Amino acid sequence: MRALIQRVSEASVSVEGEVLGEIGAGLLVLICAMQGDTEAQAEKLAARIAKLRIFKDDDGRMNRSVLDVGGSALIVSQFTLAADTSRGNRPGFSAAAAPEDGNRLYESFAGRVAAQGIPVAKGRFGADMKVRLLNDGPVTIWIDTAE
Repeated sequence: MRALIQRVSEASVSVEGEVLGEIGAGLLVLICAMQGDTEAQAEKLAARIAKLRIFKDDDGRMNRSVLDVGGSALIVSQFTLAADTSRGNRPGFSAAAAPEDGNRLYESFAGRVAAQGIPVAKGRFGADMKVRLLNDGPVTIWIDTAE
């Protein structure tokens, strides 16, 4: 699985003008299931993100996790994280999981983040979503379970 994580002051996701999910301070997690990904990878990634120390401590150092600061997570599916740009000018997305598998793993991942004790808001899998965010830092981290 691939995740692009942004530390945010606030974030929201909407579809056709309807806000589906919004959070205050926490993490915006853009997530993509890749072909061959498993529930075990979703669980491992959720645990890793929950413990990722990218929030400032009292000394201004990135030494606290989203759990430590009482933050939330907005989790949005984004198959374009599977983009292959190695040939030509048009990205290929064939490495992304099939929609059924992608949706199952997206929901599993979101549930596992919530099980870590983090309040979770979500987008809608496969929808044309509008994401608003106020990046804090900016801090943006890429994680790929294949690495």
